[in-house]
Amino acid sequence: MNGAERAEYRKLANTLKPIFQIGKEDIGENLIKSVDEALNKRELIKFAVLESSTLSTKDAAGTLAEALGATVIQSIGRKFVLYRKKPEEM
Repeated sequence: MNGAERAEYRKLANTLKPIFQIGKEDIGENLIKSVDEALNKRELIKFAVLESSTLSTKDAAGTLAEALGATVIQSIGRKFVLYRKKPEEM
């Protein structure tokens, strides 16, 4: 992904509300499965990392991105955005 594409996705992410929160349970199999399903439908998802989480925002973003084959678009404060291209429909 080049800089212009990343900038466009950051622009789109500004209007999004977080649809997942990462708290004291951190990142488990259920969260990964739910995020995978959401990325198949939306491509761009915003997350919130609660203060009760033992993970930093960058650690949470990196862990989820690696587990799901996604790209971290941005990480600001306690929020981050992931992108993954929708699978081709048959």
